[in-house]
Amino acid sequence: MTRFTPEELEAARDRLVPDVVADGLRVLFCGINPGLMTAATGHHFARPGNRFWPVLHLSGFTPRLLKPSEQRELLSYGLGITNVVARASARADELSAEEYREGGRLLAEKVARLGPRWLAVVGVTAYRAAFDDKKAVIGPQERTIGDSRVWVLPNPSGLNAHWTAATMAEEFARLRVAAEQG
Repeated sequence: MTRFTPEELEAARDRLVPDVVADGLRVLFCGINPGLMTAATGHHFARPGNRFWPVLHLSGFTPRLLKPSEQRELLSYGLGITNVVARASARADELSAEEYREGGRLLAEKVARLGPRWLAVVGVTAYRAAFDDKKAVIGPQERTIGDSRVWVLPNPSGLNAHWTAATMAEEFARLRVAAEQG
């Protein structure tokens, strides 16, 4: 993995990271916003402590552990990645309530256009802020966007310590089973 200096990471602030998307995906995973490591590399969930890629594999979504640099391979499995807020920051708490709301609006437009079977937002706090749903919990939601169903997953950040990789993989696997059933 490439090592970046603090100055190089700071220079990635506010960069945009291209989505990994296609029409008609089984699941479109949606992060909160790109971190500085993701922005510096151009690869989603690139921070070494982030558990997204291991959990994706442990849950059965991918047949092997993918590296962030292999993110385009997700499309061959009917999977994609986007974010609620496009701009990169060091921490999600740097985002404003307005950015979350606008991100939710733009995300809904993107989902309506792409038509994934499931939108999976990784982070219940981000989902609540983006869609003004203060009571949302982890799991399937009543909300739909067009024909797309919505599932909220735990945030795979290493900072989310009360979810282990194993318990997170169980929740991701619940979504995988639902996505396979149609």
